[in-house]
Amino acid sequence: MKVTEPPRLTPGHIARVHRDIADSGPAAGVQQQTDADYSEWVGRILRDHPAPDRPLRLFAYGSLIWKPEFDHLAEQPAVAKGWHRAFCLRMHRFRGTLDQPGLMMALDRGGQCRGVIHELPPEDPATQLDRLFRREFTVKPINSMPRWLTVETADGPQKALGFVMNRASPYYAGRLSDEEVAHTLARACGHWGTGAEYLLNTVTQLDARGIRDAGLWRLQALVAKEIDRIAPRPLP
Repeated sequence: MKVTEPPRLTPGHIARVHRDIADSGPAAGVQQQTDADYSEWVGRILRDHPAPDRPLRLFAYGSLIWKPEFDHLAEQPAVAKGWHRAFCLRMHRFRGTLDQPGLMMALDRGGQCRGVIHELPPEDPATQLDRLFRREFTVKPINSMPRWLTVETADGPQKALGFVMNRASPYYAGRLSDEEVAHTLARACGHWGTGAEYLLNTVTQLDARGIRDAGLWRLQALVAKEIDRIAPRPLP
């Protein structure tokens, strides 16, 4: 009996749901982080640095793996225990719109997450953090909070900066089923691109590093199936 392989998300799927969308800017009434806010966060993280004589290390589990903010000196596999990657951050911009909100990943409580830690250049850590924070969070209340995490590596436990979900944020989507996430990712698109592309990039880069996240692999198959349903390939 022939076994049917589950569908796999491909660039062809992405092309079928991609749309060119202009950046509409911040939604009306949404408060944005200010220069003073970013400065405060930078100061707080640097003051709390558990090893100020050592380079900053950043725990990457999603887009920071395949689209880092700056060059890093070294990369090492790591596991953050007590946190898991989840599509729990609702997006009305970037990879979604007000009419068709998207979802992006964040570290939510519980379980564990396999990713990598990046060692950042030693020069001017305040400027590096400012750039990083302006990318990772833009609105108030904050959604992705910078926090020092203890991660497990082959060299033992290390402290690394990570971004964890603020469950008090109005953009926290809570725990969604894989089917609900797939339904959203197959449709959502913003000026940064589609949710499906974001998922494919993450799965591809994790796989290249020998990291197989069973949940993401199951999800990419569901997204591929949903795109095949709503945007079938044209006949030859």
